Amino acid sequence: MDPHQIIIRPVISEKSYNLIENQNQYTFEVDRRANKNQIKKAVEEAFDVSVEKVNTVNVKSKPKRQGFTRGRTSTWKKAVVKLAEGDRIELFEGV
Repeated sequence: MDPHQIIIRPVISEKSYNLIENQNQYTFEVDRRANKNQIKKAVEEAFDVSVEKVNTVNVKSKPKRQGFTRGRTSTWKKAVVKLAEGDRIELFEGV
């Protein structure tokens, strides 16, 4: 698979920025069918970095309402990627 099909988008949150600053870990939304090896290869190819470790979480949907309309958020997969010492991803340079 193409790395851009596996990595959907970066997760931008306060917690993800704390992980970048303190532990050199980056958070991405990834394809739900991708495994850890595929995610590791995709990040290494897309950003030209060395990945030490990949942790994944299946984020469950939550019930939401807007007025009388009820629905649910989408279920998605999150990957937290730990990079080798000295590697950085330029996409997150605002940190």
